[in-house]
Amino acid sequence: MNKVTSLAAILLFLFIQNLSAQILYVDAIKGQDSGDGTARMPLASIQKAMDLAGGFIGKEAIHIKLLPGLYLLKDKVAIDKIRNEGIWLTIEAAIMPDDADWGPTKMPVIQSVSGNNSVTQFPHSIGFLIASNNISLKGLKFIGNGNPEVKYYYPINRENESLKGLDISQCYFIGERNSAPIQGSIWAHGAGTHVDHCIFYGSKNALLLFKSIRDFSLTNSIIYGAYEAAVWFGAFDSDFVFKNNIVSNCTYFWLRAENTFPKYTLNNSLITNNDGFMGYYAKNGAIPADKNEHTENQIQKSGKLILSEVKTNGLPKDYLNPTKESAGKELGAGIFINPKQ
Repeated sequence: MNKVTSLAAILLFLFIQNLSAQILYVDAIKGQDSGDGTARMPLASIQKAMDLAGGFIGKEAIHIKLLPGLYLLKDKVAIDKIRNEGIWLTIEAAIMPDDADWGPTKMPVIQSVSGNNSVTQFPHSIGFLIASNNISLKGLKFIGNGNPEVKYYYPINRENESLKGLDISQCYFIGERNSAPIQGSIWAHGAGTHVDHCIFYGSKNALLLFKSIRDFSLTNSIIYGAYEAAVWFGAFDSDFVFKNNIVSNCTYFWLRAENTFPKYTLNNSLITNNDGFMGYYAKNGAIPADKNEHTENQIQKSGKLILSEVKTNGLPKDYLNPTKESAGKELGAGIFINPKQ
């Protein structure tokens, strides 16, 4: 087989593979939205990938793979128009944190620069609007919105409480309250919200879940420095899982809806050095909740959390994960599912 024939065969194989697996590639640095979304001709924007994915009619899961780079969102990305909502659509890093060649600079960074782009309940800015069932986000780094006109920014928002299926794993959410704040990292109504191995650092609130909550889980995650609350939680129907998490240096660990007394169970986690534990939001702001009906199993409320942070040498590979000397290291919380440290 000569080189030309061999190359043609390889290209044909990649084309068939891409078609059958319903995969699109996006490259913020080298991509072009005139491309076809293959590994050889990646797109430039996430929105263009969503537009193309909306035309897929196959029964295979859809994967939108983001190559390393900075993805600036000048408007919200609407994750909708999926023809077959019985399948899953995943937006994921092309190189995941547990891959051998991963490093902090290989992580796709999502930053909004838009003004307010939603008026649902009140004017605010959204990064990803989840408007379909069965959406997964993996291996992405979300940072705040630096637009000075924006007061409330939510990187991930699901407004429709009838939707279900939202998996978020191995993602960073990093806010800076003085320059690029995050009001709430994940604001999601509806069912089937599962958050695993994520790190929330400096968001005003990490999770906001209020309406039609059921089948919820928060596992193996770190919430640090939430200056309102780590979690706001409304009434829920069933299936609540909270385990192997670390929550520290927050104003409140948990805010529940006023006049609700959820019977959730907190398992095997480190919850330490927070100003308040349980509270609820009243007319004049958050206040301590003296009466609660939750259950605690193996909850550690003392010990010093030490995170691997940036020093003179720049980003360490395990940044914002617990160091070997930290309390809670044994929980396995952090960005790595299979840590090698």
